Amino acid sequence: MKEPVPSPLQDDVIGPSAPAVAGPVEIRIALRAMGVPQLGRLGLCALVLATDAITSRCADMLRSDAARTTARARLRNRSARRVAAALGSLKGVFVKAGQFAAMRHDLLPNDALAAFAALRSSVAPLPFERIARVVENELGAPIESSFAEFERDAIGAASLAQVHRARLPTGEPVVVKVQYPWLAASLPADLALIRTLLRWWMRRHPDADWERAFAEFSAGLSDELDFRAEARVAEEIARNLSRDPRIVVPAPIHSHTSQRVLTMAYHPVIPISDAARLAEAGVDPRRVIEIIARAYAKQVFVDGLFHADPHPGNLFVIDEAGAATDPRVLFIDFGLSRRLDTALRRELRSGLYALMQRDVDAFMAGMVRMGMIADSAHSGVRSAVQAMFDRIAAAGIGSGGSGASILGLKDEAKLLLQQTAGIQLPMDLLFYAKTVSYLFALGEELAPDVDVMKLSLPYLLQFLAQKE
Repeated sequence: MKEPVPSPLQDDVIGPSAPAVAGPVEIRIALRAMGVPQLGRLGLCALVLATDAITSRCADMLRSDAARTTARARLRNRSARRVAAALGSLKGVFVKAGQFAAMRHDLLPNDALAAFAALRSSVAPLPFERIARVVENELGAPIESSFAEFERDAIGAASLAQVHRARLPTGEPVVVKVQYPWLAASLPADLALIRTLLRWWMRRHPDADWERAFAEFSAGLSDELDFRAEARVAEEIARNLSRDPRIVVPAPIHSHTSQRVLTMAYHPVIPISDAARLAEAGVDPRRVIEIIARAYAKQVFVDGLFHADPHPGNLFVIDEAGAATDPRVLFIDFGLSRRLDTALRRELRSGLYALMQRDVDAFMAGMVRMGMIADSAHSGVRSAVQAMFDRIAAAGIGSGGSGASILGLKDEAKLLLQQTAGIQLPMDLLFYAKTVSYLFALGEELAPDVDVMKLSLPYLLQFLAQKE
């Protein structure tokens, strides 16, 4: 008779049903659930920042005006890098917060954005024993009963989970994504600390709606921590793209999937950024980019549900016979996916029409309907939008229809957000813009002679013609 598997509560926090003598793992997780190491790390960071600021202010008394301006810019840059480093050291939700912050051109200055953009999500994997406990608790059986094989060494690790290769009892090869054991237990404490940090960081920007930004971040994070939701999104995107046999989404194995464990079909792959291996396999990068461009254009313009993290670590060419003549592209990691609701799609369509027609009134009206402008900022935002439209018209940006031209629109939008007080974009719209711009940048990097805009145009026109 098998011994009962410990409950997730026993594994992750010390509660009424915990063992009488807690081990070091349970103690660490319990302390994390109470916010002790997070508060200590952030408190130390705050102390260093305060000391640096006081020292710099004292030195300002001996500096010229020009030297004082330069010194304060350096102080802001150091402060941003120190905050980013503290978030990275805490991993998990804090790394996600840094990645979220790196997108907020409407809320943060350039030096902070650069620091958070450099924050890496790759982390050292946990020991196999700790990951095995999560798998056993979630699946309700010893790992040897659930899998015929389970490799001890992780093939990848990021901010929320690590991935292992395995084999089902039926012999089917799979990959298993396992959430770190402390995340669910420490989520309330982590979010409370992030909210406090955000409030402190935004004290110089009273017009910014940081409460809304925090609500969007925390809501998206809750979805990302539920691997069952990720499995459902992956299946829906697979159905949406099913007419193109060159696109593969790994099928979830529901019998071996839970809130903190996601098991998916395994495919041997070549990273799209590995030019040497692609060349060895005879795969033309131009064909790969064409497949990716059409897939993303359909997701963002037609389906309204899209994989929002299109970096080379999530896109692969399947390593198989025939890849040279008919390559297939594998999409992975659907934890960061977004769905645009009908109202936002309608407003986005109206905004594009207004932009093409240089209609400032219509563009401003859409921003107001989406709650993008603070009450006291309408006059300044209107002037900034008019100036942006004038620059776009003078430079011919967007009129050529090329990828570089579309990226010019992205740069103008970033400039508007960075230099205009009182604007804040909905998070879904930011992910939409980030995904589209990254798609064009990916094309420029891997196959610059491929016109990504030309490939995307039929889907964009379909989006503009839709009636919702």
